Amino acid sequence: MVFHPIPRDAWLATRSEPILEPDLAIVDPHHHLWRRGEWTYEGDELLADLRSGHDIRATVFLQCGERHHQHGPESLRPVGETEYVRGVAELLQARYQVETCQGIVGRADLTLGSEVDAVLEAQIEAGAGRFRGIRHSVATIDDDAILSSQPGRPPAGLLLDAGYRAGAARLQSHGLSFDCWLYHTQLDDLASLANQLPDLPIVINHVGGPLGIGRWHGKRDEVFAQWRQAMQKLAQYPRVHVKLGGLGMRSIGYGYFDRPMPPSSTELAQDWAPWIDFCISTFGPRRCMFESNFPVDRCSTSYSVLWNAFKRMAAGYSASEKADLFGRTAINFYRLDAKLLD
Repeated sequence: MVFHPIPRDAWLATRSEPILEPDLAIVDPHHHLWRRGEWTYEGDELLADLRSGHDIRATVFLQCGERHHQHGPESLRPVGETEYVRGVAELLQARYQVETCQGIVGRADLTLGSEVDAVLEAQIEAGAGRFRGIRHSVATIDDDAILSSQPGRPPAGLLLDAGYRAGAARLQSHGLSFDCWLYHTQLDDLASLANQLPDLPIVINHVGGPLGIGRWHGKRDEVFAQWRQAMQKLAQYPRVHVKLGGLGMRSIGYGYFDRPMPPSSTELAQDWAPWIDFCISTFGPRRCMFESNFPVDRCSTSYSVLWNAFKRMAAGYSASEKADLFGRTAINFYRLDAKLLD
């Protein structure tokens, strides 16, 4: 079983919808770029999604282990990813005047502790004004149904590791933020880190990774209760934000990619509303941001249908709250140009 199912273009094309609220300005704060065998999502594919109907003003790239340098010190090899992404962004801007990857979140091995400074400085230089933060994934669980095929499986307990915490503390000195990809079983560890580093800007990826496969299959109510309690604890820390998305991944357990047709935006909104509504009511719109998590979530839905689903879930919010959820929170967290929403 593959960790991330590969999207099927013909299958996705069987679901088409009119664009809801086409004038609502959006900053997509979480997508990737990669070439992995037959699965390609680079500049052309990203551009096609950004032009699929919604008003996407800018994006933020999230590390995914792409184009690391093959030589030189191991700690500095992730700088190659930042160089690659910056090149794609500059090319798309020059050719099409599209603002992609306005922010770049790369990787640094935070277990280096204070010695991570050299990596952070190299990443900032490589980003040429775009580099905003670090994601050193901690998502791991002792369940082969979930992680048997995950590349680069992190060791357990990283968020509690003294060296990792020392490295995370160095992010503040460089004006960088911390993206955390983890599973719901690890949220209490993140709260402990947030308590130790209350001034570090932290954003929880994919609503905190509530699991729905492996030994959590068929236990969504139980998972929701555990997740809700942990998220309430994290909401006590003002610098902790949440990305609203990633619920189309295999690990969440909805299994859309096995169906004869992709789900509609109405169905996605119904399925995801409990997670999304709780995050917004608990953290507030100024600490929540909708994300595409593309191309990973593309295994379950198209870009246009995904943002329709988010707009359905946000229908009851005010214009100002929508501006936060779809753009302003991302701009503030990643320190992007506020004029993007003009």
